[in-house]
Amino acid sequence: MYRVFESLDALVTIVEDARGVPMTSNCVVPRGDVLELLDDVREALPGEMDDAQDVLDRREEVVSEAEREAEETRTAANSEAEETLENARTEAERLVAEAQEEASRTLAEARHEAERAVADGRRQYSELTDRARDEAERMTHAGRAAHDRLVADGHTEQQRLVSETETVRAAHAEAGAVVDAAHAESDRLRRECDAYVDTTLAELETTLTNALGVVGRGRSQIWSGTYGQGHRDTHHDAYQGNGRTGTGMDLVD
Repeated sequence: MYRVFESLDALVTIVEDARGVPMTSNCVVPRGDVLELLDDVREALPGEMDDAQDVLDRREEVVSEAEREAEETRTAANSEAEETLENARTEAERLVAEAQEEASRTLAEARHEAERAVADGRRQYSELTDRARDEAERMTHAGRAAHDRLVADGHTEQQRLVSETETVRAAHAEAGAVVDAAHAESDRLRRECDAYVDTTLAELETTLTNALGVVGRGRSQIWSGTYGQGHRDTHHDAYQGNGRTGTGMDLVD
């Protein structure tokens, strides 16, 4: 086809450059050159037409081949996409199973730690309560003993003074003072005993309140769904962070 275009361009050039006939629109062209170019066009056209026809004849084949390749490519892409999707689904299921297992294990550990902390708190509460009760009883007995001793001393002194007629009035006054002092000392010892018991119980109440607060925060963190990838770190922070040992004894500090 390129050869035909070249011959036609040469014919156009010859006509454009041809000498014109005066008083007409005709021109004089070299017959031999024109005929040679026309022969070239005549010879080139059948071959070019055959090539064009071959292209037209093979068009359906080329289109079919392209469609087949496109279908194969699409099928391969779909297969690969399905395989990739299946692999991704399998991996996701595996990760979810591992996360659930980790969450269950972490929850079990947290529950065990919370139960142990509560048990330690109850044990310490019982120990503190027993010590406070023993101390209160000891101080009460001591106060009563001191009261009884002072009253007995007062009665003894009163009887001794009564036996002396010349000092009966003074003896009565002194005996009354001794009895009053005994009562005052007994009241003072009772107040001190009550204050000590109240202080001990207040300290125990503060300790148990802190322990229950820690247990409550631990349970809230457990049920708030903050465990998963990296939740082991949160669990360690709750029991080992800020200088804690993570043994459960820190919950009642």
